[in-house]
Amino acid sequence: MVDISEIWSLFIYAVVIGGLLACLFGLSAMTGTRRRGAAMGRSMSLPFESGMMPTGSARLRLPVQYYLVAMFFVIFDVETAFLLPWATVVARVGWIGYGAAVFFIAFLAASLLYLWRAGALEWGPQPRLPRIGGKASVS
Repeated sequence: MVDISEIWSLFIYAVVIGGLLACLFGLSAMTGTRRRGAAMGRSMSLPFESGMMPTGSARLRLPVQYYLVAMFFVIFDVETAFLLPWATVVARVGWIGYGAAVFFIAFLAASLLYLWRAGALEWGPQPRLPRIGGKASVS
């Protein structure tokens, strides 16, 4: 059974957090602007626009390259998640750990080189080939 003296600090923490939340909600209710009826306006009743009249469509089409770069970031960010803990124990793991880290970095470098050569990292607009005699030149 848990003695009350062992969880006393957790109870104090919960009371302090509850008091802080009550103060934040109370201050926001007292200082927040309130508009009712006609003063509220048509735009204030619309969601997610912060009182501004919406313009255009909310459906924004992003290019595929945006998602590719996001996926590449996640994939190569895993490198940090593996190499930083390895760096803290590098003296204890010895040459076997060093070899595994070099293999891991070489594999990531090879995959980055593949993505680069495949053109997956090219963001900008694709240049148009000049037309010669009605046909696109390929040279």
